[in-house]
Amino acid sequence: MAKKGENIYKRKDNRWEGRYVKEYTSSGKRHLGYVYGKSYRETKEKLLEVQVKQMMAETLYDGKKKFSCFCDEWLERNRDRVKASTYVKYRNIVKNHIKPTFGGYILSQFNAIAVNDFSHKLLTEGTEKSSGGLAPKTVKDILMILRSIFKYVKQQPGNDLFEIDISYPKEKKREIRILTEEEQAKLVQYLLADLDHCKFGTLFALLTGLRIGEICALRWKDISLRKKTVRIDFTMQRLQLPDNPIENKTAVMIGDPKSAMSARVIPLTDFIVDFCKKMEIPSPQAFVLTGETERYMEPRTLQYRFAKYAKECGIADVHFHTLRHTFATRCVEVGFEMKSLSEILGHSTVKVTLDRYVHPSMELKRNNMDKLSQIGF
Repeated sequence: MAKKGENIYKRKDNRWEGRYVKEYTSSGKRHLGYVYGKSYRETKEKLLEVQVKQMMAETLYDGKKKFSCFCDEWLERNRDRVKASTYVKYRNIVKNHIKPTFGGYILSQFNAIAVNDFSHKLLTEGTEKSSGGLAPKTVKDILMILRSIFKYVKQQPGNDLFEIDISYPKEKKREIRILTEEEQAKLVQYLLADLDHCKFGTLFALLTGLRIGEICALRWKDISLRKKTVRIDFTMQRLQLPDNPIENKTAVMIGDPKSAMSARVIPLTDFIVDFCKKMEIPSPQAFVLTGETERYMEPRTLQYRFAKYAKECGIADVHFHTLRHTFATRCVEVGFEMKSLSEILGHSTVKVTLDRYVHPSMELKRNNMDKLSQIGF
């Protein structure tokens, strides 16, 4: 075990071993370096010496700051400005994609051709961890981070970064999978046949449009049977620990929901309330998915459970988020008012709801077309 989280370990031969990241490959894979000492103090001194040399090598080139230094400054600047999950995403993009390509650059070396070549390589070759190129959405996210770092650099006095126009790849609009009415009825019947806490939580998510992290974090105290509402104040995620990038350790974290609009109160139908009364646990702190106060079910476990449910129902090509899309579509089919639906789903704008979650069925489209006959079409 590392002493004090400093990546210094005592070996079985009684020597001390210090570990550091020696280099990253073009795919972001890390290669470790090692120092050894007879005592913890000696090893720590050797490790610090190596890290100082690394920092100097990474920071300066012919007396000028390398781009990797600006990347680190930008990350540190944003550490307390964004959610932990967002910071981890930023850090991984910088570490796995931007630094391996541009980390050794000085500002005067940047131009539009280098950035366009970088984008093209990501789209066509990707990384060692991916087969083929990365998705246009992923490449766009990487380029947006690069653009944000450029913006930070331009704010620094004495910078010699040229103005670079970044072109983002076009994203293909994917067809979103929703459950047909027959599939939905089959799934609901399956869940009700042998209802347990996990199946109840899955049904609850289908009937309220909750995200997977929100249902995993939901406790019985958040459900008011008297008011017939559920309050969404938290979400659950498994994240890399922001302060332990070398070990890439992860932990389950329960924190604020996705955005300010995601914290919301959703009215419950009588149908849902009836099942809540049957499943309610005396302890308000109990998690809905487990019925226990200390044991939770994390999102990836729920994904596995849902995959099992879908397979046993004979429903293919679905994942847990399909339930959210299905809920939104059913709401549209019964004539839901869009602003209300947007707030129930926890979206920042109605446009997000319309663009991403509303998928009218062919039957609804046909019904709307039939209305034209009333005016002579």
